[in-house]
Amino acid sequence: MDNRILVNDKYFVPYITHDKIMTRVDELAAEVRTEFDGKRPLFLGILNGVFMFAADFIKAVNIDCEISFVKLTSYAGMETTGAITSRIGLEIDIKDRHVILMDDIVDSGITLHHLYHELLKENPASLNILTLLMKPDALQKPLDVTYVGFDIPNKFVIGYGLDYDQSGRYRKDIYQLDEQA
Repeated sequence: MDNRILVNDKYFVPYITHDKIMTRVDELAAEVRTEFDGKRPLFLGILNGVFMFAADFIKAVNIDCEISFVKLTSYAGMETTGAITSRIGLEIDIKDRHVILMDDIVDSGITLHHLYHELLKENPASLNILTLLMKPDALQKPLDVTYVGFDIPNKFVIGYGLDYDQSGRYRKDIYQLDEQA
C-alpha cells in the first residue's frame, strides 16, 4: 500500500503520527508547567509554522500565561536563504518577563539565533527556547534549546504547521521527504 502524499512536486512519507505529537506536546507542557506555573510566562511563537504546535501546547500547558507571535522568514522552497526578514515584529515589552520562544523546527538555527540575541537586549527575566522538532546535524549557529519535542535527522519534513512552498501545513501528521521518489 502506497501511503505517500504528493505536495507540489515532491512525495512525502508518514514520519510522526498526530498521536505521537500530542503525547509529546503533553509531556513538554508538563515540564514547562512545573517550571513556570505562577510566573505568567510569555510564549512567543514564530510564525507561520508554529501555529498548530502553539495552539495545542497552550491548551496543554494550562497555566496563566500570555501568547504573542512574530513572523520572521529565512526560507525559500526547501532551502534556507540565510537572510532573515521580519514580517511582524514584537509589540510587547518583555523586560523582566519570563519568555519562552516557540518554534516548529530548529533547522539551521539562523532565525532563532538572531531572534534570541535580539530579545536578550530587552532584558527578560528568563529566555528559553521550546521547539517541536530539532535537527541537531543541521545546526549552524550555537543555540541552547531548553525544550525539544523530537530530535530528527536532517531531512525535509512537512505537516502539523510545516510547509513546502506554503503547502502541506494543514496535515495533522508530520511527513518526511521520500528520497526514493
